[in-house]
Amino acid sequence: MRWSFLIVRVAGTAIRIHVTFLLFLLIIGIVVFRQSGSNAALDAVTFITLVFACIVLHEFGHILMARYFGIKTRDVTLFPIGGVANIERMPDKPYQELLVALAGPFVNFVIFSIIFITLGRELDATQIENIGDPASSLAVRVASANLVLMIFNLLPAFPMDGGRVFRALLAMRIGKSKATRIAAAIGQALAIFLGFMGFFGNPMLILIAIFIFIAAGSEAETATFHDATHDLTVRDAMILSPAPLRPQDTLREAINHLLSRADDDFAVVEKGNPEIGTVTRDKLLLALAAHDDGTPVSSVMRKAEHILHENESLENALSIFERSDAQALIVKDKNDEISGLISRAAIAQAILIKTARPNWVFHRGGILSNSLPTINHDQQVASLLP
Repeated sequence: MRWSFLIVRVAGTAIRIHVTFLLFLLIIGIVVFRQSGSNAALDAVTFITLVFACIVLHEFGHILMARYFGIKTRDVTLFPIGGVANIERMPDKPYQELLVALAGPFVNFVIFSIIFITLGRELDATQIENIGDPASSLAVRVASANLVLMIFNLLPAFPMDGGRVFRALLAMRIGKSKATRIAAAIGQALAIFLGFMGFFGNPMLILIAIFIFIAAGSEAETATFHDATHDLTVRDAMILSPAPLRPQDTLREAINHLLSRADDDFAVVEKGNPEIGTVTRDKLLLALAAHDDGTPVSSVMRKAEHILHENESLENALSIFERSDAQALIVKDKNDEISGLISRAAIAQAILIKTARPNWVFHRGGILSNSLPTINHDQQVASLLP
């Protein structure tokens, strides 16, 4: 992620700090220093750092539970409003998502319990209200913060943990897509409420509300996309005759090829050569500016990390694109021969057509309708033009 840097890698997951988090610490330190002196400023920065360390542990609760179900997490990034784990995907089964969602708050509960068992104290409402009071014990304040984090994260405001728990419970009865839209709507309603409360003296609530509102809307939109692709296959949306490039082709040859075509995505393949991949028009143009025109395409292409097959669900392709920055993926036919490309743009086009004409049935490069004859690619594009 831009404006973030790696501080450590734990069990294959990178922990990153966004520059805004450091600015947040700096601002807190300066403000408290001017008000109460250096000792208070150090205490405030230490307290916030420890709380965010607990947030990292919270995220690793999700990460380890997801890993138990075979799902990897590339990194965790710390922002002023909390930590964001880049989990490869959410589990498909509702009960798995339920456990992954609960694992984070459970970590906060464990931290809270360990501190107070060690100190032999009981938590009361006054200590929670005075969570930022430097006169209180640092350990007590950290324990109180973990209790607050647990309760706050369990609010049913999707996509927070409580919202995901609610979505998982709903999905067990009505399906994931419908459950997502309901949970997202409730999450946005709670976000509006939090934003309203933030105008009464807590601007941080406004920032959190904005984040929740946007993220919930994004999740609802993603559910709509998955609904549109659920009944389609990769064959229905793929580019049947992608522009071919060979790994040993030079940038000069690639650019000449590029000028004769309107394609944005190119397959880099050669029969009998295991080195395959894809390259975009933008990547070729940038490479031409940075490299000699005799440079082979293989040195600038993106190696194929995922290979799709024509009969796979288009929803599966969409899921891969959601957790990858690839612009296109290579597609193979039933004989395991390369037959085309599937790109983000191609999926977006299929979703737009499916949304606009839900009764149309895609059929091997064309569309079948109960009331229309088969329409080839040129005809279907022309039908969308004014």
